[in-house]
Amino acid sequence: MTAEQIQTETTAQPLAAPRDEDRLRADLYNFLGLMLATPPDEMLLAQMASLTGNDSDLGTAINALAKLAKLTKPAAAEREFNKLFIGLGRGELLPYASYYLTGFLNEKPLAALRQDMAVRGMTRAQNVYEPEDNIASLMEMMGALIAGRFGDAAPLNDQKQFFNKHIGPWAGHFFSDLEVAKNSVLYAAVGAVGRVFMEIEAEGFRMSAEQSA
Repeated sequence: MTAEQIQTETTAQPLAAPRDEDRLRADLYNFLGLMLATPPDEMLLAQMASLTGNDSDLGTAINALAKLAKLTKPAAAEREFNKLFIGLGRGELLPYASYYLTGFLNEKPLAALRQDMAVRGMTRAQNVYEPEDNIASLMEMMGALIAGRFGDAAPLNDQKQFFNKHIGPWAGHFFSDLEVAKNSVLYAAVGAVGRVFMEIEAEGFRMSAEQSA
């Protein structure tokens, strides 16, 4: 399920436009969603190869991703993606909240997500059959909430609630698994970026809660 395949309706009053920092957060969520939804084409690989980061943990992970992207051809990225997420019957990893939290697919985490999607006016497109609790969709949903892609930008408290309920409990574990997966090369770097970003987001939401207490 891609961003373009989520339909939304909203009756909320307009909110302030996202800050520059929030736009960057949304962009990173959207990038992770794109990389986890489909293998990168030549254009996306070139864009990744041009990325530069600072000496922070996230910047270091981004620099490593850029170096690998320079060495990766689209066909190799597609083979890697298929081995990781599709495979013969199933891929090396099962990137679903239900699986990571319960050990089974289509369990309570998926039902809870669907309820929260309905509250926010998000529905799965009719021609999409992938369960909504897959990591790519959740990254795109979070980016959409931050940027207001399908309506008004969500306030920080709503972002925190969605993250803590649907992403925080398992996404870091998934990205750590992606880093060390047998078939990960380019996606090992994607996993590192995702893991560090999830740590930053969790800490940011924790600090915001302390400041508002």
